[in-house]
Amino acid sequence: MISSAVELLQQLIRIPSVNPDDQSGFDEGGEAKIAAFLQTWLTDLGAEVVLEEIKPQRPNLIARFAPMDGRPRVLFGPHLDTVGVANMVIDPFAAELRDGKIWGRGACDTKGSMAAMLWALREHAAELASLPVAVDFVAFMGEESGQWGSKHFAQHHGKDYAFAVVGEPTSLDIVYTTKGSLWATLEAKGKAAHSSMPERGSNAILTLARALDSLEKCLVPKLAGFSHPVLGVSTMNVGTFHGGTRANIVPDHADAQLDIRVTPTLAENGGALALLQSTIAELSLPVSLVYAHENPPMETPCDNRYLRLLQQAREGTATVGAPWFSDAAHLSSGGIPSVCIGPGSIAQAHTADEFLCVDDLIAGVAQFSRFLTLLKEL
Repeated sequence: MISSAVELLQQLIRIPSVNPDDQSGFDEGGEAKIAAFLQTWLTDLGAEVVLEEIKPQRPNLIARFAPMDGRPRVLFGPHLDTVGVANMVIDPFAAELRDGKIWGRGACDTKGSMAAMLWALREHAAELASLPVAVDFVAFMGEESGQWGSKHFAQHHGKDYAFAVVGEPTSLDIVYTTKGSLWATLEAKGKAAHSSMPERGSNAILTLARALDSLEKCLVPKLAGFSHPVLGVSTMNVGTFHGGTRANIVPDHADAQLDIRVTPTLAENGGALALLQSTIAELSLPVSLVYAHENPPMETPCDNRYLRLLQQAREGTATVGAPWFSDAAHLSSGGIPSVCIGPGSIAQAHTADEFLCVDDLIAGVAQFSRFLTLLKEL
């Protein structure tokens, strides 16, 4: 019998849910086992639970405590998956309790938020069906790569929801605006030759390196022009560079991956992809754009009625921005006003000794529980 939010978090950590795209240190990734546990737990709590398979054995979980009867709906939405566990210095799934902390993969990101939300729902289980605003629990698969779960949910269920409280470690502040991202791969072609006669070839590595240098000098100042009062400027980073096969061969191919972080201001003015493409054309750079994937920025008005209630639920809760993106951005882009909030610090997410302080978990339960109480008064 689970008798506290601490024990619930320990149970969640002990169910590995490593994202299959990052199985470092663990080769049995996936969200199916934790989704099955939650299905039983939430059904026992009185919810009607549906598992929607987004990819094979990788479902979203949707738990409803009230019928779809036209009343406004709010969702609590943590994600099911964690990053990999390679190089961790603690047992990632032991969920050890010591020094006032719960240790293990996902303790902070983001099973701590999940446990706090679930325990708050448990405290109000008897009245959830009669609240003037229906509150659902939705757990998303795949947040740590691709965000397919939140994208699918927004597309198929977004119209049913007035607000989303997405679980992420924010020290219980409300992240209402985040940057988006553009991941783009640039490719340069060359001509192979023996390295003793490099003049007979064309070095793709040098071509790409020079192009990236020119691109940075021109594009970064442009990105800086799309500033945001909370998030700052849009930025660019060259994250990977690959080329060549041997030292004695002039390389005929090279590619690099860019990460452009996108403020809402840039998104509203054509977006990063268009700016990147126009800059490449303007400079006549000898590169091709062979891959591009965008994640949207997010900005929810701070006067949103549900955001205000969530802030009112804990004294000292601030509204803040963050440079990262999450499921909340896709929900917001799909029409659901969204914020991120949860116990723990982003500085502990994905670390080798991930933990969550017990006091922070309890504070999260209290804030989410108070939020549910405030919903009764609407």
